[in-house]
Amino acid sequence: MDPVTTPDPNDPAPRPDGRRPGYLYRQVAAHLAAHPNQVFKVGELTAAIGAPSTGAVFEALKKMAAAGYATHTSGPHRFQITQAGIDAAGAAPPPTPGTPRQARRGAGRRQPVPRPNGDLYFPRKLAGATDVDVLRRLRDKRVPVLLYGPPGTGKTALVEAAFPDLLTVAGTGDTVVEDFLGSFIPLPDGGFEFVYGPLVTAMREGRALLVDDATLIPPKVLAVLYPAMDGRRVITIPGYRNERVDAVDGFYVIAGHNPGVHGAVLTEALASRFDVHIEVTTDWDLARHLGVPTPAVAAAVALNADLAAERIGWAPQLRELLGFARVRKTLGLPAAVANLAGRAPQEDREQVLAALRQHFGTDITPLTLGKQR
Repeated sequence: MDPVTTPDPNDPAPRPDGRRPGYLYRQVAAHLAAHPNQVFKVGELTAAIGAPSTGAVFEALKKMAAAGYATHTSGPHRFQITQAGIDAAGAAPPPTPGTPRQARRGAGRRQPVPRPNGDLYFPRKLAGATDVDVLRRLRDKRVPVLLYGPPGTGKTALVEAAFPDLLTVAGTGDTVVEDFLGSFIPLPDGGFEFVYGPLVTAMREGRALLVDDATLIPPKVLAVLYPAMDGRRVITIPGYRNERVDAVDGFYVIAGHNPGVHGAVLTEALASRFDVHIEVTTDWDLARHLGVPTPAVAAAVALNADLAAERIGWAPQLRELLGFARVRKTLGLPAAVANLAGRAPQEDREQVLAALRQHFGTDITPLTLGKQR
């Protein structure tokens, strides 16, 4: 029998127009897969594939996003295919979430979400959903979020996974207003050109803006954000003709705070601007899942208990544990353990060494160059 006309037992019977159910989904997925770096609005995609109904295209896109095959941001709604979506392009639409069969198959699973650098982020449970879903819902409702926790727990990774259109301001004590608004740069002909900063770009393009390490930024500098975040959603650029900037739909501000970092001060003015405060801690189960040996995780758990009790000032988080796994794969276990010990600050090193010795059962010294052979 001609393979072109062989019916697929898993594909429902054709409709009266000769098309099988799911044809539009496949068409949408194929177009997204052919343009993997492009973010599409629903209307743009509808026009590109010549579909008769924007609503039907929107439903197909939402089904892709629910399956982890596309990222979804709103204000306006925009979609971009993920690697999983590229791999599945052309396949039948995924089962509708919520059916008993789908619920059984998906129970306990956390579909990874790609980050801009290609790494995968594994969502964590939050408020009856996943952290990625919660952040996207909060963005839809314009509810700003402050993420706080030790460095290396995955705050930035979470935001990058949730918002593919993300712009970032990396906060330090030297951050100035121009880092948000923009500044003049010299041109080869001796003139100057004003280049808009990430806050202005995010407002005009309806993008998400992460203010990382926000509590390291001087309060007078951070004040540039406040009129953009409140009901006005308008700022001016004093250094460039007092130009007015209005925020369009989709603009969103999220901030990161590392409470234990020297110089990090969470002022009342800043805290009050964020309606939701979410603590981000290390996911020990994820660390094991990603190949971190059990003794390393156990030592990290014990050290984090000491950190919480303020007996030490540093403990390894997910970032250090994933580094441990990479070093172990490259240089072997003894070098990985020695390297982890060497990453501890000098004032906490003895306690870190003691925890590593206890859980690995061997004598450990920080990774150090030896004599020439």
